[in-house]
Amino acid sequence: MTIRLYNSLSRQKEVFEPVDPGRVRMYVCGPTVYDSCHIGHARSVVVFDVIYRYLKVRGFDVFYVRNFTDVDDKIIAKANETGMTSDEVAEKYIHEFHEDMKSLNMVPPTMEPRATEHVDQIIAIISALIDKGFAYEAGGDVYFSVEKFPDYGKLSGRRLEDMVAGSRVEVDPRKKNPYDFVLWKASKPDEPQWDSPWGKGRPGWHIECSAMSAEYLGQTFDIHGGGKDLIFPHHENEIAQSEAAFGKTFVRYWVHNGFINIDQEKMSKSLGNFLTIRDIVKAWDPEALRLFLLSSHYRSPLDYTEQAMLEATAGIDRIYSLLARVEQFTGQTLEVPKPGSAVFSFESETGSQFLEAMDDDFNTARAIGILFETVRKINRLIDAGENGKNAVGKEGILQDTADILGIGSVLGIARRTPDAYFTEKQNQAADRRQIDPAWVEEKIARRRQARKDKDFQTADRIRDELLDTGVILEDRSDGTVWKMKQS
Repeated sequence: MTIRLYNSLSRQKEVFEPVDPGRVRMYVCGPTVYDSCHIGHARSVVVFDVIYRYLKVRGFDVFYVRNFTDVDDKIIAKANETGMTSDEVAEKYIHEFHEDMKSLNMVPPTMEPRATEHVDQIIAIISALIDKGFAYEAGGDVYFSVEKFPDYGKLSGRRLEDMVAGSRVEVDPRKKNPYDFVLWKASKPDEPQWDSPWGKGRPGWHIECSAMSAEYLGQTFDIHGGGKDLIFPHHENEIAQSEAAFGKTFVRYWVHNGFINIDQEKMSKSLGNFLTIRDIVKAWDPEALRLFLLSSHYRSPLDYTEQAMLEATAGIDRIYSLLARVEQFTGQTLEVPKPGSAVFSFESETGSQFLEAMDDDFNTARAIGILFETVRKINRLIDAGENGKNAVGKEGILQDTADILGIGSVLGIARRTPDAYFTEKQNQAADRRQIDPAWVEEKIARRRQARKDKDFQTADRIRDELLDTGVILEDRSDGTVWKMKQS
């Protein structure tokens, strides 16, 4: 089986052939750390987290770099606004980012470099660009000359002459072309600054990623990823400065995830629909958020709505309900696999279909369909066994269930035991409604005793009392469990 992925550079699917067979070097643009991460960031990190997990399942040795931009105009503006230093702003939001990633069950990348730790490498690349005639100094700033790079625009499909003709870019008289971009900025008072051959200053945004990717992945590497909003100018400029400096192909495959809207509108603070990751996971289970974000192909636009999240939540419920049934039916406790571990059989029907879907440009939407078809299949088998219609082999059910857990390990879902999931869910729902779980358990114990004493009137009254508060009881052969009614 061969992986095919859509290359934004060629605008078509291509067979994936890394530079070094068996080894993948991947770089994904991380956040500029000046504010809380929003759902748009969540989509990008989840998409590339799944790609990272899947490539490892397929047997590749993956070196995954995701950077932090920790010096930038926005960080400086935030520092001036809050009275913090730029370093303090960056540290605050790097810490918050790591908390968000933990809540979303992300596998940490191999490296998380910071721009401020690579200023020497940045200066070296800029110096090489000046020496080769691709960049020029002007008043302490250094600019890349886009006209000197003939292939400028090849990623975005923009022609430089068309851009210049219709340009609305504010003209800087020091620039030779309106689209020349800054590699080094002369420092202003009270801004972060480093010594350079052009005076004290700081790096431009685009050059940071070229320096960090080259440092850890080499001057040519396999996959560069990010959101579609980064194609121009960020990734276009990365290509220009890297290929001009190193004289070789920068990246073999460019992978970009699509935009996300909120109720069919573009997300913005001015519209009041700006949703941070931490706000979303307070309202919804993180696995439901992951399932939603992966429910469409990564290149397609995605619309975040309450209905979509309700459907994703119901999907996660179905998975864990099935896992609980399997444990009860087989009498075996299921072992949750480690993230990205290949516990499904490549030869099984479910496993081979999943691999086929993911090999086709990481088609998680199709993969999720395969997962839920397997959930339905197992439920039908258990139904048949419980009804005595035919003998059902437990080994087959456990293999199909292992496939579900294997798919979950790639998608980052089904990572808890059923008991842990439903307990956490009911506690969160109870907390939102200010219901004490200990009070519910005490009521259940009283009801259990009433039923034992054949006082069914009291038992029914307790059930109704709990139902009035939104607590639903479910009597099972191994005891009574409870959950919160969906609002």
